[in-house]
Amino acid sequence: MSALLEELLATIKESGLNLLPIILIIGGFQLFIFQTLPEDFMTIILGFIIVIFGVAFFLMGLELGVFPLGNSLSNEFLQRQSISLFVLFGFALGFSASIAEPAIIAVAQQAQEITNNALDALTLRIIIALSVGGITAFGIMRSLLGWPIAKIIVGGYVIALICTYFAPREIIGLAYDSGGVATNVATVPLIVALGVGMASAIQGRNVLKDGFGFVALAAITPIVSIQLYSIFALDGAVFDSSAAIEIPKKEVAFNFLTVLTGLLNTFINILPIIGTIFIFQYIILRRHLPNLGRVIVGFIMLIIGLYGFIMGIKLGLFPIGESIAKSLVEKNNLFFIYLFAFLIGFGTTMAEPALVAVIKQANRYTATRLNVLIVRLLVALGVGFGILVGTYKIIHGHDIWVFILALYSIVVFLTIIAPSQITAFAFDLGGVTTSEITVPIITAFGLHLAISIEGRDALMDGFGLIAFASVFPMITVLSYSILIKFIEKFLARKVQ
Repeated sequence: MSALLEELLATIKESGLNLLPIILIIGGFQLFIFQTLPEDFMTIILGFIIVIFGVAFFLMGLELGVFPLGNSLSNEFLQRQSISLFVLFGFALGFSASIAEPAIIAVAQQAQEITNNALDALTLRIIIALSVGGITAFGIMRSLLGWPIAKIIVGGYVIALICTYFAPREIIGLAYDSGGVATNVATVPLIVALGVGMASAIQGRNVLKDGFGFVALAAITPIVSIQLYSIFALDGAVFDSSAAIEIPKKEVAFNFLTVLTGLLNTFINILPIIGTIFIFQYIILRRHLPNLGRVIVGFIMLIIGLYGFIMGIKLGLFPIGESIAKSLVEKNNLFFIYLFAFLIGFGTTMAEPALVAVIKQANRYTATRLNVLIVRLLVALGVGFGILVGTYKIIHGHDIWVFILALYSIVVFLTIIAPSQITAFAFDLGGVTTSEITVPIITAFGLHLAISIEGRDALMDGFGLIAFASVFPMITVLSYSILIKFIEKFLARKVQ
């Protein structure tokens, strides 16, 4: 018990340090550029404190419950030697995790409202959930049969780019953003644990090369499926998003009843995942969970952490983030808008708990020692540059197709020359950056810009920032791996 408490205290300290960059960024803009304290200052401070504790509980829940459970399930299915059961489990897990995901619901609802019901929110959610379920099943089969992940991912992006050429321009940003929100904070750790557990259990597999890639695949398929849906089912549809859209300010009540309700809602959100695991573990596999008590404690901490994390963001990060975005547009200073775009991308990524968890998981099961801080910095710089480029696109009204084609072509090229063992990991890092902290703030920022700039379309221009936030970390991590490979070869020649 004392060891668990010590670990929790250490994680709380680590969470505070992780959140420090975004606190400094937001505080710096508020004090030095706007030179005023925000409204509800003490409530915002409380929100930041709750986020720190929420992230700590969330990470502890992953370590105690989710990661061991994913590894255990992988071993159980491998011992059964039933590919069909394992594949069916993958589909059920991917679908159940996505259909009730709050970030997916929020983006689908925004799309329905902006298009005056031309796009149906439930249809979009089902398309994304079927896509994630199907590709998770395919990912399990790929890992079992040893198919090379890099070629599959590159092929997936080529298909996505072909679909982008034919899809209605209004849908492209939404489609790529949907790929980002499909890889969420609840789904990613379990999928990663599943992949890593399989790679570590199968003889001859490399964890870094074969255990990762599930998240990348889960991010590609919604992009393809939503674009195909728009090409065949929405052919000739007129999307009216010209009406002025007001993003309502979220009033957050914080008392015993709302906390209890929030915890219950958080439990309901992850209930489909728990139900899927329970059915396969006890009814199909007919095995008891090892260390059941520890797993239950882990999931309780996960629920508390996830609720505290989201509540803290609503109390602290949402109000101050939206206020700064609105003030920047009113200030009409492009330098400060671009600076905030880069820094908010960098800061939110450094605070992203799913990113920290995935890097640590990779570091634990691979012989290649990964510097957690360097990888996080590379990913955060990538997201920062991605939001910067996406903001430039919104301000100047450029066609997203041109940017998407150029950026993903660079990714395909880097994948060909990068070390093969790092490509799947790099693609997954692009997926985990678009999670519970990053998505809401970036989406709100993009919509605020598109709504406020004359001649911009909320649907065509407001969406798409998440796509840029996903692709740039792939570029930075792959480029870094190529640079390290070149330096190692150069030093080896010098020694000879």
